[in-house]
Amino acid sequence: MTETAKQRSRTSRTGSIPRTAARIALGLVLAGAGATHLTVARDDFQAQVPEWVPLNDDLVVLGSGVVEITLGVALLVAAKQRVLVGFVVAAFFIAIFPGNISQYLTKTDAFGLDTDQSRFIRLLFQPLLVLWALWATGASTVLRRALRGRR
Repeated sequence: MTETAKQRSRTSRTGSIPRTAARIALGLVLAGAGATHLTVARDDFQAQVPEWVPLNDDLVVLGSGVVEITLGVALLVAAKQRVLVGFVVAAFFIAIFPGNISQYLTKTDAFGLDTDQSRFIRLLFQPLLVLWALWATGASTVLRRALRGRR
């Protein structure tokens, strides 16, 4: 096998260098955020749990922290399953979005977001996290191909 073919094969298994770097960065961000759920930012995260969630706020924060750590680690170590992990991470970001909307609507201060403007701007970043997860893992390519095939 030529060196170029080896490189192409390696790239197809793990993704391009920019995507791999983005996947690793997202994994580190998620694992780090998850750790703060369990430690230093626990109170701030509890403030974000919407009133309508029928579970104990601390349980929700601890559970979501464990999920974030797990997803972060999966992004870091499960390169062969990166597309599946990407879809799961994107779904997670979508699932927690109502909490961000609730923080905006109820004017809840947390993480230094103490104005309507700052809480609204934060809402704009959630779709970017979804796109980051899909692009960095190659899931966006799989999704695009699947949608083209439906036409």
